[in-house]
Amino acid sequence: MTIELARPHSPEAHHSHRDVTGGWLRPAVFGAMDGLVSNFALIAGVVGAAGAGQGAVLAGFAGLIAGACSMAAGEYTSVKSQTELMRAEIAVERRELARNPDGERAELAALYRSRGLDAELAERVADGLSADPEQALRVHVREELGVDVDDLPSPYVAAGSSFCAFATGALVPLVPFLFGASGLMVALVVSVLALFGFGAVVAVMTARPWWLGGLRQLALGVGAASVTFGLGHLLGVTIA
Repeated sequence: MTIELARPHSPEAHHSHRDVTGGWLRPAVFGAMDGLVSNFALIAGVVGAAGAGQGAVLAGFAGLIAGACSMAAGEYTSVKSQTELMRAEIAVERRELARNPDGERAELAALYRSRGLDAELAERVADGLSADPEQALRVHVREELGVDVDDLPSPYVAAGSSFCAFATGALVPLVPFLFGASGLMVALVVSVLALFGFGAVVAVMTARPWWLGGLRQLALGVGAASVTFGLGHLLGVTIA
């Protein structure tokens, strides 16, 4: 009889993580959802007031262009400001390490003691990390600011993701009118399917039930569009 002994796991076996700090997911998701919901709501309001036609197409294109540019500019400014603040605080930490290295080393040792290391080991770890000023800076910034020096969010990535995502989402309810749709029903069906699909995809990406994410986004989008359509219908204005 042959007995096979269980082999230990290879020390090289490891699991990987997706990029959660690149600064692209939030603006992309927000842009796509905002583009679809806001442009469908805008088109629905125009159709509710004056019916389908050239006015709905023009409103849809205007909403797409203005919204995409506004989203990109807003994301660029906000992420750029955030990154500049991070860099300013990193510079403060760099100056403090140069001015008072012993105090910063003691601070690091105290941090590791508070996390369960015994005093001797905490001192050795702090000494080893502090021997390299750049490594010490990375550790201090990560521990004190929650920031990775080598992976700061890019305002260009955020702006580009937001622009493309908003334009893509805003195009969805506009497409039926470009192909001659005479009413809101086709755009409604397409937008409903897209809302559910976007919500489901995001839910899968964030390890949540796909149907829950889809239904949540569907409810939010239909609610916003219903309010806008109802206001346009009540106002009954004429668009020339």
